[in-house]
Amino acid sequence: MDRITLQNYRCFGSEEQSACLAPLTLLVGPNSTGKTSFLALIRALWDVAFREVVPNFREHPYDLGSWDDIVYDPGGRGRRAREFYANFESCNAPHLRTWQLEFATKFSNSFTAPYPIARRFAYEDVGLELYSLGVQADHTEEGVRYRTSCGEWADWQGRVGSRDLYPIRLLDDRTPESTERHPKRYSETLDVILSKLRFHKDFYRRPFASAPIRSNPLRTYDPSLLRYDSEGDYIPSYLANLSRRNADEWQLLKAKLEEFGSTSELFDEINVRSFGTADGDPFQVQVRKHSGPKSRRRKGSWRNLIDVGYGVSQALPVLTELLRPDGPTMFLLQQPEVHLHPQAQAALGTLFCQTAAGGRQLIIETHSDYIIDRVRMDARDGTTDLKPEDVSILYFEPGDLAVKIHSIRIDKAGNVLDAPKSYGNFFMDEVSRSIGLRKG
Repeated sequence: MDRITLQNYRCFGSEEQSACLAPLTLLVGPNSTGKTSFLALIRALWDVAFREVVPNFREHPYDLGSWDDIVYDPGGRGRRAREFYANFESCNAPHLRTWQLEFATKFSNSFTAPYPIARRFAYEDVGLELYSLGVQADHTEEGVRYRTSCGEWADWQGRVGSRDLYPIRLLDDRTPESTERHPKRYSETLDVILSKLRFHKDFYRRPFASAPIRSNPLRTYDPSLLRYDSEGDYIPSYLANLSRRNADEWQLLKAKLEEFGSTSELFDEINVRSFGTADGDPFQVQVRKHSGPKSRRRKGSWRNLIDVGYGVSQALPVLTELLRPDGPTMFLLQQPEVHLHPQAQAALGTLFCQTAAGGRQLIIETHSDYIIDRVRMDARDGTTDLKPEDVSILYFEPGDLAVKIHSIRIDKAGNVLDAPKSYGNFFMDEVSRSIGLRKG
């Protein structure tokens, strides 16, 4: 996804506003400014566009409540909005920027939950609209004509096939109304658009959404079903299963985890200790550190994951998802820096750059200046293949009645561009006070 546009959603106000996304996007700003709501909207848009389902705005790790909690409400004498709107623009693949897809949807209240009443897909100069609510059908001698607030049109889908039994309106900017007059052209154009949508659906997996607090470590694990959860409860079983069934892939993942562990000084080695040879036998996840200068490194004792503090166990689910070879193409991460020392937070910044440079998209909510600064410096210094234009910082600025999203870029020197005056004020004030330029 390259751009998100929204209106009347949560705290973002009644005015339409857009946010620029990049291979690596960092969401920053004060607490309670809608960063988590923004992540939830991205997943919801994905579900409506590519899974073709009604999104669940209460699915973990996001619980946005019912309709009244989700639609914009200015309070006071202002009226709560009756609908909210969102869209995204997306290229077909990070490494094949050959065509652009735009998707938009409008949500209305249905049994206290948001329901997508209209969807629009656009590819180059043709578009496709699907309606599920608020449609009137007039049966005439020539066939059915649909009427909505967006206009009216003839229905050819009975002759060329339907899509989910929803009324379809095809928009063609090249030859207006030609698709209405020529059902064959309608069918051909519809097939082109649907093939592009199938490409998106087949090429990309559903975004991985992590919770801000990950699972608690256990001293001993029993193998469990490898079912995704946002807190990473399944990760120890995934590691154990990989080590038992695919030694080559385990060694590759193990080496990547240990490379990050050494760089961040969290651990130097990681191991799965099995209490038996069967797949169902219990196991432990262990780590150990080395000591001494590099020329005379000594290996320490293996320690259980539960005995090395929360930093390792909180980082391990996110690290595994980022480093596993079959991971998703889009990540929605909340505060991955939780419980990590500043050096480890900075190391995460480098890992994010490496992951995004490899063709995946990361959208990360963070309060860590260490991550932000490391990303800026790595993009500036060419530490990875990620370029400054591949990084976007979205600053969520609170206002009187709504939150404004500022799209901030970085230049070749790593400087932030287009930042509002309020961005970084707190840190500048703290630095000024620290060096004696002002008093508290």
